[in-house]
Amino acid sequence: MTQRFTGKVAFITGGSRGIGQGVAKKLAAEGAKVAIIDINEEALHETEKELKDQGYEILAKQADVADAQQVEAVMEETVEKFGSLDILVNNAGIIRDNLLFKMTDNDWQQVMDVHLKGAFYASRAAQKYMVDQKYGRIINVSSTSALGNRGQANYATAKAGIQGFTKTLAIELGKFGITVNAVAPGFIETEMTKETARRVGITFDELVEMSVSQIPVGRSGKPSDIANAVAFFADEASSFVNGQVIYVAGGPTV
Repeated sequence: MTQRFTGKVAFITGGSRGIGQGVAKKLAAEGAKVAIIDINEEALHETEKELKDQGYEILAKQADVADAQQVEAVMEETVEKFGSLDILVNNAGIIRDNLLFKMTDNDWQQVMDVHLKGAFYASRAAQKYMVDQKYGRIINVSSTSALGNRGQANYATAKAGIQGFTKTLAIELGKFGITVNAVAPGFIETEMTKETARRVGITFDELVEMSVSQIPVGRSGKPSDIANAVAFFADEASSFVNGQVIYVAGGPTV
């Protein structure tokens, strides 16, 4: 495998499972030193061990993305340990799905805090290092749900917000050699989609089958599919790609 990210340091939020873990594995395999944060301590340690066993340089810390001080502290530790911060992937996310009339204040606020506060806090902390070094790549994880999805008024709003946030940062930070882009996954097989199956009362296999029937390429997505798109944006060669949202959904989106 080519080593596009040798000498680069990546910081991934929600990096212990699913898409975040897939991104961590991809960037590490291509030479990056990787820091991951997550609130799931058990999954964090499992991913840390797996990556270290493969010989990768990894820093794994438990932290809540909705707490600015925690994010800033781990980012500072990352720079002290690895020497720079070149790539930020804002991936941390949760779902609290419900129809609007059943959605609680807490369902709404938790989703906003993790997705929007989390991306804001991490990006604000990272840009200080990136501006100083005149180089950076910020990749935000949005979703096809940003286009609207039944039972996800909170999640869809947050993911649409991520896209506006992405485009604004691209305008503000471009002159410092920092690009900001977003990947918007469609149906990806993760713990989050397993949670969706449980919520709607069907098996995960049934959910996959239903989803695949609507996907032109005829298969469901895997975390590696998203990791490949993230790596494209993170590549030093992608310096003229800025403020873009790429939908990785196996077909066109509207």
